[in-house]
Amino acid sequence: MTKVPACVALFLIISGLAFAQVKSPDQFLGYKLGSRFTPHFNIVNYCRQVAEAAPEMVKLEQYGTTNEGRPLLLTYVTSPGNLARLEDIRQNNLRLAGMTSDKMAPDEKGPAIVWLSYNVHGNETSSSEAALLTLYELVNPANTKTKEWLQHTVVIIDPCINPDGRDRYVNWFNSVVGVTPNPQSFTREHAEPWPGGRSNHYYFDLNRDWAWQTQVETQQRIVKYNMWLPQVHVDYHEQLYNNPYYFAPAAEPYHEVITPWQREFQTIIGKSNAHYFDQNGWLFFTKERFDLFYPSYGDTYPLYRGGIGMTFEQGGHSRAGAAVINRDGDTLTLWDRLYHHFTTGMSTIEVSAQNATKLVQEFKKYYDKARTTPPGEFKAYIIKADEGCKIVRLQQLLNRNNIEWCKAVNASYTGINYFTGKSGTVKTDSLDIVINANQPNANLLKVLFERNSHLSDSVTYDITAWSVPFVYGLTTYGLSTYVTGVRKTTDLDKPKIKALNGENSVAWLIRWNGLNSVQFLSAILQKKVKVRYAEQPFKAGNEDFDKGTLIITRTSNQSLGASLSGIISAAAQKASIGYIAVSSSFVDKGFDFGSEKVHGMHAPKIGLLAGEGVSSLSMGEVWHFFDTQINYPINIIWANDLSKNILRELDVLILPDGNYRFLADRMLNDALKDWVSNGGRLVAIESAVGQLAAADWGIKMKKGDDDKSDKTDDKKDDYSMLRRYENRERDFIPGFNPGSIYKVELDNSHPLAFGYNDAYYTLKQDNTIYEFFKDMGWNVGVVRKDNQVAGFVGSKLKDKLKDGLLFGVQEMGQGNVIYLADDPLFRSFWENGKLLFSNAVFMVGQ
Repeated sequence: MTKVPACVALFLIISGLAFAQVKSPDQFLGYKLGSRFTPHFNIVNYCRQVAEAAPEMVKLEQYGTTNEGRPLLLTYVTSPGNLARLEDIRQNNLRLAGMTSDKMAPDEKGPAIVWLSYNVHGNETSSSEAALLTLYELVNPANTKTKEWLQHTVVIIDPCINPDGRDRYVNWFNSVVGVTPNPQSFTREHAEPWPGGRSNHYYFDLNRDWAWQTQVETQQRIVKYNMWLPQVHVDYHEQLYNNPYYFAPAAEPYHEVITPWQREFQTIIGKSNAHYFDQNGWLFFTKERFDLFYPSYGDTYPLYRGGIGMTFEQGGHSRAGAAVINRDGDTLTLWDRLYHHFTTGMSTIEVSAQNATKLVQEFKKYYDKARTTPPGEFKAYIIKADEGCKIVRLQQLLNRNNIEWCKAVNASYTGINYFTGKSGTVKTDSLDIVINANQPNANLLKVLFERNSHLSDSVTYDITAWSVPFVYGLTTYGLSTYVTGVRKTTDLDKPKIKALNGENSVAWLIRWNGLNSVQFLSAILQKKVKVRYAEQPFKAGNEDFDKGTLIITRTSNQSLGASLSGIISAAAQKASIGYIAVSSSFVDKGFDFGSEKVHGMHAPKIGLLAGEGVSSLSMGEVWHFFDTQINYPINIIWANDLSKNILRELDVLILPDGNYRFLADRMLNDALKDWVSNGGRLVAIESAVGQLAAADWGIKMKKGDDDKSDKTDDKKDDYSMLRRYENRERDFIPGFNPGSIYKVELDNSHPLAFGYNDAYYTLKQDNTIYEFFKDMGWNVGVVRKDNQVAGFVGSKLKDKLKDGLLFGVQEMGQGNVIYLADDPLFRSFWENGKLLFSNAVFMVGQ
């Protein structure tokens, strides 16, 4: 019998005691996992308990905090040997991707990094419960299989991406459920109230935010993601409770940059999952519905970062409650749902461990090829700087995604202009930026900057166009050669601050050309500064100023005395904007500051409707814009509470996308019209415009050829009505617009278009377009023929979406109705629309 040394025996005893202290979820929580929903604080507590009890295998890290103050966690789980060199493994992984400056050769033998993300949608609650069981079984000393897997993998568990949304749902559900959950789907515990727990605090869908990173949860998570770049990433979801489980391989279309190996491993994972599901007699489906195209999902973004990204979908989410009877008459429980997720998680870790070396080697090949032979039609991009802050905001996006960029030098290049589609010469200076494609993130760069995406299948789950130059409205050229003589940088541009006369200033001038202009205006209005704006261009002190320029005169602000200049300086510094001080109200060209062409402005009292019938996503975009981007106060009002008394307290009322019952009520509809006529400003977004059209407010929806009443339908030989049942999901494609980019021609002499040139690029997601105003309104943003720029549009819609109005202003008495048929704040990443929306709120009607 071999004698064990005393030191080894002591280590084994200590290790055994540590593992003995690791409690199962049932032991720690005091109830059987799946019998009730676990609040987020106990998810955190359980992860801490495991990390403290098994420090040889588990490391816990808080990587951020939500809007509501809840912690965001990562739990690293691996073998004791791997955990002891965890930082070395991370650095080696970055060497594989070419993301470090050291010259050390990377180790291509692994381990593979597997990242499991749970509960990105707050009311898809089973996955966080599954995370607890997965974590336990990885460290459970009785589970010898997982110990073998962890020799070849580092598993990173994010137990809850969206704690605020999860707790919104869980706290509500726990407040309405009885001792025993009621599985009848018509009962109240299956009818989650507005706004639901799917979204985060500001009602954003975090699963659409990976690339854009508009939300604090995403911004903090991607910092850590960039530090690890896992070979495998799984995003856990829930779908309608009657659906079987979904896992990889995904549906077409796959984006063209996705490699054969990434496709192959999707199938390898799918077959492994199928093996375990078949053993248990569980139904599932693959290769349907969930495609790999839009770049900002939890499955596509990891694919474009060199990993294997996958979505797993369990039937359930909020409508399932803790138990529900499905259409087969079976009762689907929370335990069923979480155990299905647990099974695919363990299967993924197992297969990743078995293929760890291959995963690592293919990961390195992905990045090697990106640097040497990048994909796409262009080898470099030139982005011309604007006069506002859009170029800086683009630089921020590039930095967050680790896309390398350079400051341009004075030179001339030949390239394709994104906006014209034609080849031309572009001269650059130090304010412009250059992006060379031969870099580690060449694939993500190609996807974000592609002019028009190749679709292998026109049935997609999300928008089909997102090209960054159109999103930001920045003139961009694609080049066929690399740009040399420039160096990488992460430094953002600084504002230019000029003082033409310094201490003797009688007025301060701020150009109206971007979001930072709006931030500045918000700050000074709240300091009671009186502001004016120019209706026409002018020239002062050899400087040219465009329409919309903000003018702050000392004469109008005498009550503020000597503090005025300090208020302006502080606001400009906070908004990172330049300003110019002048010594006279006399201008060299244009209208003087006392002219009637220079209008006074007051701080508007703004109302935003929320509640049943209102799109929480649309409402959340507006709320987030005011609350976090321009820091301007807004009054959020339940749509069902809107009344004459509330309207009297408002200058501006915003109707997000939604369905407003009060517009069908004659008394309330008339009261709203009276409020507008007396000076109110009504801002209607997306479907709210259509409802105003239906309520005879003066705007009219444009009808397409299919809507004409004189169309004859009596053709005896018309076989178009004969459709095949198997094609039923594709029959709607000719009338389908999942999200495409259109060029909108602007009347930039109108305040709604101040700060723009003569064109704007909109993301259109529907088939609505409106007739031109004839006498009673202003056609500020119109679409003419052949103005589609990028994305898929069904053949039946192409003829309809032309020669019509998308953005307009109707004068009604002393007030205005502003129509925004497309969403200018789309998911908060459509940067070029933010000034348009701000014009609707602050400029129109002043």
